[in-house]
This record gives sequence, C-alpha cells and structure tokens, in this order.
Amino acid sequence: MNYAEESRRRNLTTVTEFILLGLSNHHNLQVPLFSIYLSIYTITLMGNILIILITMDPALQTPMYFFLRVLSFLEICYTSVTVPKMLVNFLSDNRSISYMGCVAQMYFLLFLGISECFLLAAMAYDRYVAICNPLRYRLIMNRRVCLSLTILSWFWGNVVSLVQTAWVFTLPFCGSNQMNYFFCDIPPLIKLSCIDIPLYEMQLFTAAILVIFTPFSLIVVSYTFIISTILKMASAEGRHKAFSTCSSHLIVVTLYYGSCGLIYLRPKSIHLLDTNKVLALIYTTITPTLNPFIYSLRNKEVKEALRRLLGDRMKRKIFSHRM
Repeated sequence: MNYAEESRRRNLTTVTEFILLGLSNHHNLQVPLFSIYLSIYTITLMGNILIILITMDPALQTPMYFFLRVLSFLEICYTSVTVPKMLVNFLSDNRSISYMGCVAQMYFLLFLGISECFLLAAMAYDRYVAICNPLRYRLIMNRRVCLSLTILSWFWGNVVSLVQTAWVFTLPFCGSNQMNYFFCDIPPLIKLSCIDIPLYEMQLFTAAILVIFTPFSLIVVSYTFIISTILKMASAEGRHKAFSTCSSHLIVVTLYYGSCGLIYLRPKSIHLLDTNKVLALIYTTITPTLNPFIYSLRNKEVKEALRRLLGDRMKRKIFSHRM
C-alpha cells in the first residue's frame, strides 16, 4: 500500500448519503430535461402496460408472448428504479440519496438488468425451439418450462446483484460523496472509494464479462442454429416468416447488450463517466421505451390483438352509454 492510499484510509469518513450530480452544472437544461424524461417515462409505462394487456389476448397464449409479457414487466420496474428519483433531482437543489437508498437502488437496478439479460437468452432459446424443432415446440416449451426459465433468470439476477452490491458497499468511502452520475451504479461508486481503482476496475470488468457474456453466448449459439435452419428452408416465404419472428428480439438484444457492453466492458470506463452518463440514460430509459414499438410495429398478431382490445373497449363504452 503506497503513502497516498494509506493517507486516504486515515482520512476515512462515514458516508451517510451520496449526492447525484447528474447535469447539475447545466441549470438551463434542468426543466427541459424534466419535461423530456417525464414524457419518456410516461410513454415507457403506457407502452409496456399496453403490451402486457395485449398479450393477455387468448390468441396470444404462446411461450413467445409469455416471455414478452415478463420482459415488459421487467422494463416497467427497471425504469421505475431510477427515473422517478432522476425527475425529482432535475427540479430540486437537494440531489442527495441516503446510503441505504443508494444500496437499494443499485441492488434493484442490477437485479432487474441482469434478469433481463438472462430472460433475453430464454427468449432466444424459445425461438430456437420454434424454428429448429417446430413439431415438438408445444411439448418442449410447455408452461412449466417457461415458468422455470423465468424463475431461473430472476434467480441469477438476484444472486449476482446481491454479490455485486455487497462487494461495492463493503468498500471504504472517503473524501467527497458527490457522484457524477444520475443514479447509483458500480463505476461511479468505485471512483468514490479509498481503494486502488485500476485493480477494482479490472475486477468489475472480469465480473461483467462473466455476467454479460454467459447469456449473450447462449443467444449467439441459439441464433447460429436458427440461421443455419432458416438458410436450409426451401420456401422463400418460410424463410421470410422465420426471420420476421426473430427480428424484433434481435433488435432488442442489440440495443440492450450494446449499451451495457459499452459501459461495463471497457477497462477504462470509470475514467469516462461523462460518456457513461449518456449511455446509462440510453439503456435505462430509451431502450425500455423502444421495446413496445419494436415488438408491436413488426408483429401482425400484436396489431390484431390491439385492434381486438380497442374494439372490445369501444363496445363496452357504447353499451354503457346505452344503459
């Protein structure tokens, strides 16, 4: 241990709260950003709630739509962990978050995010079975298997988030408690700790590789078999239909894993917090907003179910007025 690090440890203070700076130095942007992200959050909630309602349609009771329903539920919870506090901070001079509040926010952020990583892998497996083994699809992807895959994704999300949160908050914090970020996350918190940053940055990088690449590798393997099977199809119409059932999932995977990978899989990411702040806003707010549009605009079954849902509501309104 060098002298500077030893001196920092001597000056260790008990942190009771953190200050989320965000874009506090751009006062003229606070109100416009509040309006923008309130609109985004509202669209995210409405879009994902609508997807949940649509996939309740009796005609959409298949594994693919079951997983889509779970994904939308995760997206609602995921954005609700960070965005409400961020909206308050845009309009408030007090941008503090309690120590335990920061612990809870980071735990749920990691839990929901990692669960989504594994759920996307489960969705890829579902597409693999549907395309590569269609005759046994209903038998293999039965209700028990779907529930097991969902619970397994939540289980691993919980385990990894508990380990990572415990690891970060056992680090000693000293000096400033001001976090140059919008919410509590691992990179900015490590920067505030009294430790050898490059060493812990490498540990974070290694952990991120294991957590992100495990489900991602399963997705890659699934789509390797899927693409191989599609290319062997004799019918052009069959190939087009098979590709269309996977395209929405591939777009979501690209957006989600792309933004997460840029933050957590760069060894020097801690020193690029300004860039990370922008990327963090993308994967915590923008991506969950786009998902309902990606799945609805490219899916005829979802569009038809939406028309039925709206038609039933209109009929109920007309009937109630007549009564």
